[in-house]
Amino acid sequence: MVRSVRRSRLTGALLSVLALALTATGCGGGDSTKAADTKRNPSPTAAADRVEPLAATPTPRLPVTVDSADGRKVTVASADRIVPLTGSLSEIVFTLGLGGRVVARDVTATFEQAAKLPVVTRAHDVSAEGVLSLRPTLVLADTTTGPAEAIGQIRDAGIPLVVVDPAKSLADVGTRIDAVAGALGVPTAGAELKKRTEDRIDAVRKEIPAGEQGGEDDAKDGKDGGKPRVAFLYLRGSASVYLLGGRDSGASSLLEAAGAVDAGKESGLAKDFTAITSEALAKAAPDAILVMTKGLDSVGRVDGLVKIPGVAETPAGMDRRVVTVDDGVLLNYGPRTDEVLRSIVKQLYAEWN
Repeated sequence: MVRSVRRSRLTGALLSVLALALTATGCGGGDSTKAADTKRNPSPTAAADRVEPLAATPTPRLPVTVDSADGRKVTVASADRIVPLTGSLSEIVFTLGLGGRVVARDVTATFEQAAKLPVVTRAHDVSAEGVLSLRPTLVLADTTTGPAEAIGQIRDAGIPLVVVDPAKSLADVGTRIDAVAGALGVPTAGAELKKRTEDRIDAVRKEIPAGEQGGEDDAKDGKDGGKPRVAFLYLRGSASVYLLGGRDSGASSLLEAAGAVDAGKESGLAKDFTAITSEALAKAAPDAILVMTKGLDSVGRVDGLVKIPGVAETPAGMDRRVVTVDDGVLLNYGPRTDEVLRSIVKQLYAEWN
């Protein structure tokens, strides 16, 4: 539960604003610190990093002509050799039951069933040569896939390439599943998966503990209605990248579905991300911090996180309240989003006293 002392802590944070220093170092904590963190930041039971395909394997009905998000019409004649160029698209293809037709993966496709496939991206850039060497009959991308030269090279080789709009909220889950299923010629399976996914998300929403969204005092003195304020931080310590998520970070919909307030968005950050500053963190005043697992590892776990200027002065930093979700699934907004939402809810409302 969010404590009513949050406001007094915010006053202390405003008086302790420091100059930004984009650095983070880990340090070893004593056994008592580790024990306290275990109570405050309980990790959900580890689940296998796998997708759950539909019970029946669908048979694509092709050819189909579909609208690509880049304004083109694309005719797909075969789905025998599929190359999805993002991890989230791979997740949908595999969950539809067509993983056996996938011949390559993007580096962000981290789930177990895709692990042995050849990787056709370097960092997040597509290798056109790598894709073409696998003789795909269909390539799936989204509007963030690049570079543009690689996408053009694949198209120029005559490979059907369907671009799907990226998903940034729960409202996009069904639309994205429909788009992928339509391109694969399995719309009925797409409708089944969409219903299963939406039903599971709705079920998680019903699991949010009653009365765990803030106390009466919080509700009276904040426009967040006493709900827990959560800041989404994108961290890559090895590259000195420390960013605070704003309205377009992609995390807002998840946090709001979990009964929380996106602290960055509510504090007025209109962009997707902005460099972390003590001032921005003090204004956001998060009660908890949401991070990707690898991002937290890259700064030395919680001990390193609280050494990023401004973090220790927030209510979240003072209480060392951190919610973590695996990088490869957090912002996918796909068939496993119910698992992501359940993990956030479980960690956010756990007893951290």
